[in-house]
Amino acid sequence: MTKIAMITGAGSGVGRAVAKALSAAGWSVVLVGRKREALEDTAKLLTGESLVTPADVGDPVAVKAVFAQAKEKFGRLDLLFNNAGMGTPAMPIEDLTFEQWQAVVGVNLTGAFLCTQEAVRMMKAQVPQGGRIINNGSISADRPRPHSAPYTATKHAITGLTKSTILDGRPFDITAGQIDIGNAATEMTERMTAGVLQADGELRTEPRMDVTHVAQAVAYMAGLPLESNVPFLTVMATKMPLFGRG
Repeated sequence: MTKIAMITGAGSGVGRAVAKALSAAGWSVVLVGRKREALEDTAKLLTGESLVTPADVGDPVAVKAVFAQAKEKFGRLDLLFNNAGMGTPAMPIEDLTFEQWQAVVGVNLTGAFLCTQEAVRMMKAQVPQGGRIINNGSISADRPRPHSAPYTATKHAITGLTKSTILDGRPFDITAGQIDIGNAATEMTERMTAGVLQADGELRTEPRMDVTHVAQAVAYMAGLPLESNVPFLTVMATKMPLFGRG
């Protein structure tokens, strides 16, 4: 039986790379993101069946519609990869606007919660019951960069969501894991090639790694039978200055 995966933030970067890896491994993929054109570009790169479903993951009505489309087309869901995320420009916490804070919380935390909620409902009701949810936690789920309060706060919260999902999903063969990624070479980390602020106040460039390595790690987590789980996995550019950051 072909397994079905849903990926948020599937129009670029990590989401696109994971979609390609899962498709190559035989999964059918539901692609979620804000921009239809970007999702369609991802779909063109896949070898298996896919469904393009543009949506704002912070909108509960839109999220419900996405899951309804997935159920109508595929009948079940075996994997949700909560990957959609955003940050703000690096700035002191006192300079952030309320709107900036709300935007990051809406995508990174509320979006992951809404998708998790709908996935759990679907996974509980389907036969056979169960499934897996993988959250993109980021290195920032463990320690901050300077001037990154909204992103860091939401990513720390994702760790709590992951743990709660593991616990609450246990009786229903639903499990969860979190992948914390350090400097995958995507559009989001392009600024690191020009230098980013360090904890000591200096501006330095940071090494990045091929995003394919992230996709391979997610595919490994996704491919395990439901009797086994990777709760937390970190994949990072070997020479990035994570250790020593605090």
